Amino acid sequence: MSVWDDLVGQEPVVETLREASSGGGAGAAMTHAWLFTGPPGSGRSNAAKAFAAALQCDRGGCGECQSCTTALAGSHPDITLLRTDGLSIGTDLARDHVRRAALHPAVGRWQIIIVEDADRLTDQAANALLKSIEEPSPQTVWMLCAPAVEDVLVTIRSRCRPVLLRTPPAGAIARLLVERDGIEPGLAHASAAAAQGHIGRARGLARDPGARDRRREILSIPARLRGMGDALTAAQRIHDEAQERAGQVADAADEREREDLKTSWGVEDRGRRPGGYAGALSTLEKEQKRRRTRLARDSVDGVLLDLLSLCRDVATTQLAPGSALVNADVGTDVRQLAELWSPESTMRRIAAIVETRDALSANAAPLLALERMMLEFLDR
Repeated sequence: MSVWDDLVGQEPVVETLREASSGGGAGAAMTHAWLFTGPPGSGRSNAAKAFAAALQCDRGGCGECQSCTTALAGSHPDITLLRTDGLSIGTDLARDHVRRAALHPAVGRWQIIIVEDADRLTDQAANALLKSIEEPSPQTVWMLCAPAVEDVLVTIRSRCRPVLLRTPPAGAIARLLVERDGIEPGLAHASAAAAQGHIGRARGLARDPGARDRRREILSIPARLRGMGDALTAAQRIHDEAQERAGQVADAADEREREDLKTSWGVEDRGRRPGGYAGALSTLEKEQKRRRTRLARDSVDGVLLDLLSLCRDVATTQLAPGSALVNADVGTDVRQLAELWSPESTMRRIAAIVETRDALSANAAPLLALERMMLEFLDR
């Protein structure tokens, strides 16, 4: 066992990181700023955490010592994770971590800051990090994670060593599910194919029958559309379910954070509230609203990716019969849609999904974007 075991299908990346972490990072391959990029589910943050563990480990990432286990569990005192549940990482949070980066390591070799979703840094927050990344303390390592190099401010990325992760092959993900999670091989292969290279989603599909049922329900939507009413109803349902799923995650977190804020300010429900508490509460509520928005948007995006994979299978059946399908478990539905739709209309549906994802990324109203997309699906 080692810290690299979970980096499925990333052999070149592992080789690069092993070389850099050899001798505790004392070799010529080591540098103080890294940028991990790759598609969703490729394991960007997992690669950064594994690398951080290897740098702190006396044996280069054995996976068994205290440094490795605490690093992977997120409790190592010299490895800090900068992340947000909201839509962006602001300046105040960035500056807090810049101060942290300047500290001497408490128990390990390095003071390591991992920035998940570095593409969510505001320009001001990125500029707050710039000086520390450009001229770090001798024992500080910055690790930034983002979908693509272009998603990070040019002044930041030019000072980082890039590490590009690829989409893991379905076969490698299936082997991981079988060997580590004990999933039955047939289910593991089906889940890996349906997840399209997203390891976390593959594991979720394999473990949760409810997740598999939701996916099949989503994939059945196009075949059930008969008119404008069906299209608008489907859009409304996707929107409402996304809001509900976001609420399931956010409600408990919101309540816990409000109670923590009250405790930290010494607030009692019927007592006098200290000066400054109202402003702190307002800031917290804004962050909670951003988190709820992001969770709902991510849920909608998952639906869009499932529909995109279905349309891809339809196009494949129309244009390259006999090719492997992503959604082989609903192959009968795919073939029926391939007969019902023309290749041109299939491509228009694919374009509509892509445009909807772009619109949501630009903060378009989710329901309106979904309604427009579903109306495109009525075209034969």
